Amino acid sequence: MTTAVLTDHERTAVQAYLRLLHTVRAEFDSAPGPAGAPRPAVVPPSVLAEADQALREAGLAGNEEAFFRLLRSWCPGT
Repeated sequence: MTTAVLTDHERTAVQAYLRLLHTVRAEFDSAPGPAGAPRPAVVPPSVLAEADQALREAGLAGNEEAFFRLLRSWCPGT
């Protein structure tokens, strides 16, 4: 397997995505609230905005194939 050397922007994008992924997983793993109570937003707007900005700065916005290729090379278990 070849090792990818990420640029600072690519690394930031991958890290932001992983934070976003962990936020979503944590929300789904948490106990549900009272029956009929509205659930809070799964992803806080600030976390989503951070990931979007990082993807734009890395030139990966709208290029999911390249982004996930980077993600798999840097963090194979994801």
